[in-house]
Amino acid sequence: MSARTDSPAPHRAGFACFVGRPNAGKSTLTNALVGMKVAITSNRPQTTRHTVRGIVHRPDAQLVLVDTPGLHKPRTLLGERLNDIVRTTWSEVDVIGFCLPADQKLGPGDRFIATELAGIKKTPKVAIVTKTDLVDSKTLAAQLIAIDQLGRDLGIEWAEIIPVSAVDSEAERGAAKKNGADGPAGDRRGAGQVGLLADLLVPLLPESPPLYPEGDLTDEPEQVMVAELIREAALEGVRDELPHSIAVVVEEMLPREDRPADRPLLDIHANVYIERPSQKGIIIGPKGKRLKEVGMKSRKHIEALLGTPVFLDLHVKVAKDWQRDPKQLRKLGF
Repeated sequence: MSARTDSPAPHRAGFACFVGRPNAGKSTLTNALVGMKVAITSNRPQTTRHTVRGIVHRPDAQLVLVDTPGLHKPRTLLGERLNDIVRTTWSEVDVIGFCLPADQKLGPGDRFIATELAGIKKTPKVAIVTKTDLVDSKTLAAQLIAIDQLGRDLGIEWAEIIPVSAVDSEAERGAAKKNGADGPAGDRRGAGQVGLLADLLVPLLPESPPLYPEGDLTDEPEQVMVAELIREAALEGVRDELPHSIAVVVEEMLPREDRPADRPLLDIHANVYIERPSQKGIIIGPKGKRLKEVGMKSRKHIEALLGTPVFLDLHVKVAKDWQRDPKQLRKLGF
């Protein structure tokens, strides 16, 4: 009996993981694909510490994005644990997206990761050229050729090499609509390069019903996401004064009692941990100004995430050399 040719394409669902050296644009890409902030972004490398799953729902597929820390040469116990998370994740996903910024020549860090990827034989690998909005077409072309050559050198067969700009995706969506673009890159699933990236990742996923309920955008616990949003705000503006010595723990999240149903308020108590007493002043700022800004900025994002007004109570505490202390790492959730 001949197979019917008019049957709809099977639904696909699975896990995709973005890897790359620190600050390669992995978190920004995750947020752009999901359509909301599920991973924290920062212009400082090595921002992501938790494996964040962002969930992209489409009529034909469900793409679950696993955002890992950047793989790097570890200098601390925390660094070693972050690398372990990356390697474990690689072995469990259906497709790996290797993020390489368009504005930086391939370096030893990229080769280090590519060499590790070459050892993972069965998982399809896609090279994603990020931050294309920062370069001209000549530089981009040279980077695409270099990535293709890197694959040849190491015996990696790229399933695709895809240039994307997560920053420009909104503008492209508008332009595609205006120009009447059709096909995968111009349809309602998200125009432009970020939408096209999803279109190219989906066929690499296994046939499967959805893995998560419609409407879920992440399976990260709310408390962890709230802590990450506070840490993102705390990282902003400290530039080179503080290395990655900041950790945030949400101690409790409780609805305020005796509030009318139409005016709820969520009380969030969180501690910002640093490694040395001398760093306390940097985080708090003169007359508490910096900490107040951190609270205001993160509260806005937290309220958007949780959909409810929030009272945020922040305290700064010292956890001496926590990045090197196994006991402190456990306490802080690593």
